[in-house]
Amino acid sequence: MLRLPRVYPITDVGITGLSHAEQVSRLSDGGASFVQLREKNLTPRDFYEQAKVALAVAHSRKVQLIINDRVDLALALQADGVHLGQDDLPPEAARTLLGPQAIIGFSTHTLEQARKAATLPIDYLAIGPIFRTATKADTAPEVGLAGLNSVRGAVGNLPLVAIGGITPANAQDVIEAGADSVAMISALLSSRNIADCIRALLLSLELP
Repeated sequence: MLRLPRVYPITDVGITGLSHAEQVSRLSDGGASFVQLREKNLTPRDFYEQAKVALAVAHSRKVQLIINDRVDLALALQADGVHLGQDDLPPEAARTLLGPQAIIGFSTHTLEQARKAATLPIDYLAIGPIFRTATKADTAPEVGLAGLNSVRGAVGNLPLVAIGGITPANAQDVIEAGADSVAMISALLSSRNIADCIRALLLSLELP
């Protein structure tokens, strides 16, 4: 079973103004071992080129790197895996294309979706938004800590990532409510020093 780190960083060129490769570099400097590349604005070709460099940086630092949404790019680049949303290629099809060793994550927004996802050929599921977030404009209703706890009970030991409005101030509460890992975008990437921010957060959430 996949063992997720406590902090699951997601890149965003718009927030940082940095390339995906530079973000991976700074995140890994702070101890990140698992990073998702998320890109909504670049052309597929430009994202491919950036992702290729980012993957080389990640693997040189022993960081697992997965691609948001784009199974085709994950396959072409031989990335470590892909993270899929509700409207993306179904996990069953992604598994057929990427093979048994690929990491496949899947986003859910309700308890019912999470229960269904637990039956799919995925390695972890994400639930959110836990809290209100400004990172995405088309978010589903907030799940809250109680909703997160219900999902934890429904999916058994399947690795669970919480996302949406999570900050260093509330991350411990999210872990205590049942998440194995907290996904963060702006709370990490808006920091003056990304490496110091994730390093401090990893220390605060360190497994006993």
